[in-house]
Order: sequence, then C-alpha cells, then structure tokens
Amino acid sequence: MNTAAASHQPVKPLTGWRVLVPRGGPWGDGVAASLRRQGATPVIAPLINFAPTNDQATLEQSLADLAAGAFDWLTVTSATTVDVLYAYRAVVPATTKVAAVGETTAAALLAVGYRVDLVPERDNSAAGMAEQLIALEPEARDILTLRSEIAKPVLTRRLTEAGHRVRSVVAYRTVGVPVTDRIAEDVHSGRINAILVTSGSVAQQVHEQFPELPETTLVAAIGPRTAKDARRAGLDVDVIAEAQTVDALIDAVAKFSLPHAADEFAPKTGVLPQLHAKHQG
Repeated sequence: MNTAAASHQPVKPLTGWRVLVPRGGPWGDGVAASLRRQGATPVIAPLINFAPTNDQATLEQSLADLAAGAFDWLTVTSATTVDVLYAYRAVVPATTKVAAVGETTAAALLAVGYRVDLVPERDNSAAGMAEQLIALEPEARDILTLRSEIAKPVLTRRLTEAGHRVRSVVAYRTVGVPVTDRIAEDVHSGRINAILVTSGSVAQQVHEQFPELPETTLVAAIGPRTAKDARRAGLDVDVIAEAQTVDALIDAVAKFSLPHAADEFAPKTGVLPQLHAKHQG
C-alpha cells in the first residue's frame, strides 16, 4: 500500500460520528451502509415495530386479492407498511401499480424487491398522494390502501370522493420497541452523536425513551412534516433534510462538525465551545 497516497485521501465528512438508525430490517441495513460510506459508525436500534392488525382475516384476504390482480393501484404510506408486505411475502402483480408516499417509503419498497410507480412530486403526504393519483387517473380505478390503525383516512376519503373504488385496510398497529440498556446509556452519555428521526412514530419513541437528550446530540428529521411531528412530540429538531431521502438526511448531518471525539472510554469532561455550533444559524 502506498502510504503517501493514503495520507492524501480526503477525510470522510462523518468520520468519528456515531449515528442512531431508528429502524432495522433491509431499510436499516441500507441506511447503515450509507453512513459507513461517509465514515460514520451506525448504531441500529429499532425504536418501532409493527404489531398484527386486530382484523387479520381482512388483511390476508386483501393481500390474496392483491396477488390475484384485483387492484389497479396499491398505496403505501409508510416504511412500516413495507415491513408488513415483506412479512406476509405479499405478491404485487405486474398489472398493479404501486404508489409510495415519499422517498423513504419508496426506498423501503425497493430494498425488499418491490417496484415503485409513483412518488408525489411536491407534497409527500397522503393528501399529496391522493392529489397526484386523482390527476393521473380520471377514470374510476380499484385501489387498495394499507394503513396503520392510527392513520387518518385522508387518502381513502379523497380517492373515494373522486370516484375511485377504494378498499381501506388496517395493516398493522405501531408499537414502541425498548432499546437495550447499553444503547440507552450511550444516548444518555452523549456517545451517540446524532439521531435520525424518520417518522412521527419514531419521534415519539425518541422522546419517551430518551427524555433528557444531551445538548450535544444532533436530532435530524427527514423532512418538514416529520420535523413538525417531532416538535409536537416534544423534541428539539436541529436540522431538517432538504429532501425526504436518506441521502439528504445524512448530508444534512454531515454539514455539522463532530461535537467531541466518539471515544467511549473517555469521560465526558464538559461542554466545549464548538458543542453549541448546532444552535447557530
């Protein structure tokens, strides 16, 4: 190895950072790989998971109808819905188009082998998805909407009002997942330098499980809507990704300087001036 050449390699922007990734599975693995490419050490700690719907028979029948080609469109409004599809080994036939609410959900679909035909261009929300679908499909279509137990039926209502035949099915209930004592201590002590917040449900768990985040811990939200949900949950959001993508979220974190060396053997000796840099601007 040419040591002279190696010494001139640029330092990766997140070298030394330890970043909490709040979801596991293929999506979490993909985020972890992206963080490593930027020099960070990812800490995968799933904060939410899905619990079975209370109406499993309806979900299973709907997924069977989906596989049989009964629907023109499938709408997916969260990465957790993708977890459900993957867990049930749901089959999406070539005749059914797939709409994802945003880039995070689209990336989760692609990570487990599903295709994506539509992502709203402007408004990554149920309302934005409904608006674009209605514009694309002037004729009545059969649409399957899979949602969480707590989701408001905005998408179903707007599509139905536009004349589409919509089957709205509760696919899962969102439940919190307690982190290990080790990760809780790493967050509490400030050894975790940044936490990625990718949904309102994740924000709620961050607030509940880490009620006293260190001043130095960067809280990064994947978009304005998630940031709004996070603030409503009681979090101070330090940075918001410019686009609702994992790459944009990681880039947003990379704009900040590492508050302190991520040496887990070094005691936390106090707050240095640069620790306050995240609150400037």
